[in-house]
Amino acid sequence: MSGTPRPALYRKPVPTFWWLGRRAYLVFVLRELSSVFIAWFVVFLLLMVGAIADGRAEYERFQDWSADWWMILLNTIALLFVLLHTLTWFNLAPRAMVVRLRGRRVRPRSIVALHYLLWALLTAATAWLILKG
Repeated sequence: MSGTPRPALYRKPVPTFWWLGRRAYLVFVLRELSSVFIAWFVVFLLLMVGAIADGRAEYERFQDWSADWWMILLNTIALLFVLLHTLTWFNLAPRAMVVRLRGRRVRPRSIVALHYLLWALLTAATAWLILKG
């Protein structure tokens, strides 16, 4: 009987900010939001490279623009979101990848520790390259 109306199903209303109720949901939503700020960093770096390619005057104009208070605030917020993204994904790495060494599974703590160790080494190497010159 195609002409018979179906009863309406009850759908419990879900509040807009339901994800604030649990820490795990909040961290998940913030990690997903962090992708917007990662995209901003990519755009910012591409703008910087373009300014460098256009010569000294354009690069100085880019530096002046980058020194505005709102740009410093935006990049500081972006940095915090990028750090959140990095920390949460490093801690999720053992769930996303199974590493076997000599037929045995590597412990999750070892995978996380290796991620942080490599991050520290690469940060130190980058700082050394920037500060030496």
